[in-house]
Amino acid sequence: MDESILNLINEFDLTGNIERDSHNFLIKHNRLRIADHSLRVGKMAKLIAQKYDVECSLAEASGYPHDIGGIFPNDRRIEIAATLGIEILKEERELPLILHQKISRILAKEIFNISNIETLNAIECHTTLRANPSKLDMVLFIADKIEWDQDGVPPYLGEIEKALDISLEFAAFSYINYLFRNKDKLKVVHPWLIDTYKCLGNW
Repeated sequence: MDESILNLINEFDLTGNIERDSHNFLIKHNRLRIADHSLRVGKMAKLIAQKYDVECSLAEASGYPHDIGGIFPNDRRIEIAATLGIEILKEERELPLILHQKISRILAKEIFNISNIETLNAIECHTTLRANPSKLDMVLFIADKIEWDQDGVPPYLGEIEKALDISLEFAAFSYINYLFRNKDKLKVVHPWLIDTYKCLGNW
């Protein structure tokens, strides 16, 4: 295990309950806002999974720790990602915030012993999605957008909730389409987001 990860789990006792462990881990690292957001995302992911016949335990297991890469401040994420052997795209160097999804995948595996590949994949692309997303990928992506980590009500909430009554694909696309309609406000356009837009564009 990488030394940077070993340092993180020093004096942290796992209970085996991913909801409790990930929440306590974020609290320990003084990420209260992320901790609250992640609890809500885990619960929302379960609700969406139930609606679309996706394994609820996998949805929750992806939701609760999906943002643990957020324990690292933006100005350290390129360094941390490089240390962990993560491929860093040009857009991620321009906006290191996005790297938290890839970092979260590794922390979920190494710290919380999550081994299910579907779960790890969903965590890794929960901000941007990617081409040919799985149902679980979309469940977590949508839950993350509904239970956003900002103040107030998401401006796209009504649109995504209506789309969710039709399909996971339509709900995911409705959010991405919202981003592309407001493309001038984006600092970067991640290539995975573009791939997903093209993939789900039939909606």
